[in-house]
Amino acid sequence: MSNAVSPSSSFWKKNQQKLAPWLFLAPGMLMFVIYVLVPIFQSIWISFHDWDGLGEQVWIGFDNYVELLDDDTFYVALKNNLIWLVLYLLSIPAGLAAALFLNQTVTGIRLYKSLFFFPFVISQVVVGLMFTWFYAPDFGLFSKLTEWLTGEQIAVLADERFVTYGIIVAGLWPQTAYCMILYLTGLNNINPEQVEAARMDGAKGVKLLWNIILPQLGPATFIAMVVTVIGSLRSFDLVSVMTAGGPYGSSQVLSYFMYEQALSEYGFRMGYGAAIAVVLFLIMMVFISLFIVRMLRQERNA
Repeated sequence: MSNAVSPSSSFWKKNQQKLAPWLFLAPGMLMFVIYVLVPIFQSIWISFHDWDGLGEQVWIGFDNYVELLDDDTFYVALKNNLIWLVLYLLSIPAGLAAALFLNQTVTGIRLYKSLFFFPFVISQVVVGLMFTWFYAPDFGLFSKLTEWLTGEQIAVLADERFVTYGIIVAGLWPQTAYCMILYLTGLNNINPEQVEAARMDGAKGVKLLWNIILPQLGPATFIAMVVTVIGSLRSFDLVSVMTAGGPYGSSQVLSYFMYEQALSEYGFRMGYGAAIAVVLFLIMMVFISLFIVRMLRQERNA
């Protein structure tokens, strides 16, 4: 008596190696579609409506975007986001320097790694509170230091000239720790034979770092760049905790501006908030696409 093989079983045996990876990827891809792609298109659709989040959606076309272009607060937030973007990139070389320092076999290096890693594991809200106290007039360490050096205190978070830079410094602390972790992982995967060969050829110091180590840290640099750009453009929590966009809206950023218009007690303008979110999304996509194109070109030329 012969055992019959079902067509589905035969198909699985023939295509098992091709189908198995897709079956493992399917849950993650499904979650990505539901929680990332669908909300993106929903936000774009909402941005063409006048909607308070509860009532009926009223189609208004591009009116939200036209109003946005005439809103002075939008340009202040956009300028601050660009400042965030430029200065936040300092966390990448700072993280690399910290990783090179910690990638040594010396006494107490684990303790040093823990201290450098600490800013990354604490909440951004805690970081914001710590730096709020650090900048506080009268009792803040920074205020005392500036008073000792210049004879007068500087209220960083109350001064329109300095407030954005003060918040960025607070954000650089944990972001540098994150970049450091990425580079430490990359340094552990460096080919030691190439390093030894370069040293035998007389390469050392900056020359060794630039020509041998940094090219092998390319993937870590790419991830650090993308994460840093995204972090700089979606900077919400520190602004919310430290200044709430003040003083007089001078520390406003696009993400907090979106929150104020769509979800705070000042707004419930979901359509206008969605328009801000779409603009922020497009800015992120431009920078990330540039990084991806550059990485692909480097891989092709390698």
